[in-house]
Order: sequence, then structure tokens, then C-alpha cells
Amino acid sequence: MKWHELGEMQCPVARSLAILGDRWTLLIIRNAFMRTRRFDDFQKQLGITRHLLTERLNRLVEHQIFEKVLYQQSPKRYEYKLTQCGLDLYPVILALTAWGNRWLNENNQFPVLNYIHNDCQHQTEAQMTCLHCHAPLTAKNTQAISILK
Repeated sequence: MKWHELGEMQCPVARSLAILGDRWTLLIIRNAFMRTRRFDDFQKQLGITRHLLTERLNRLVEHQIFEKVLYQQSPKRYEYKLTQCGLDLYPVILALTAWGNRWLNENNQFPVLNYIHNDCQHQTEAQMTCLHCHAPLTAKNTQAISILK
């Protein structure tokens, strides 16, 4: 199967990966959550080539994850701001952070990235819970079913 064909699959994970599944895209989104907005800042922080960054940002705009907003008229320069669609990816970033902190930091060789909940000022991490009973969701107590809406 070719990469571009993922976006046509019935599986929502495959369709999401068609947009988000390369090594740069989630890092760009991560930096946007850390308040990065401008092309040069993304490039400087990530060390990505201008060509790849342009391609990834254009795809994120095309899929309405970012909105391109003019901030300078001459020469024209744009900021890339997360839309509601993009903001809804925050739990994905939190989950990847928690997983990486737990499983990819052998011997504590890297700093652990933590999050503070602004409302209560306590350290927190992502936790998936049932909308109805609020019990934690795990692979053992959850099953996927397909429903056509």
C-alpha cells in the first residue's frame, strides 16, 4: 500500500497517519503548543529544511490543523496558529509525552517533560477515562466497534 492511500482507508488511525504520520509533523504541532507561530522559529527550533517545513505547514493548513495568518505586509510573512482541529490534538501530544517519559528514558539520561494544570497548579499527565463511569481506559477493558454515522 502506498502512503497516500492511507487517507482513503476506512480506519481513522490510518487516515490520521496520512496527515500526521511522518517524523516532522507532530514535532511541528508540539512546538505550536509551546507557542511557536513563525516559520523561521519552527525552522530554527527543529533544524528542519525550509523545503520540508514548507511542505508540512502547507499540509497542516490544507487539513485545517493550522490557520495561516498574515502578520507582516511587506514582505508578506505569516504566522501558523492552531485551529480547533489542531487544538484537539493536545491529548495526543500529552499521551506521547507520558509514554516517552515512561518507556524511552532508560537510566534517566534525559529530562522528563512534565505538565502543570493551570487551574489547580498541580503536575499532571494524560489519562484516558470512560466518559460515563470515569474508569481508566486500557487495552484490556476496551474494545473497538465500527459504527456508520
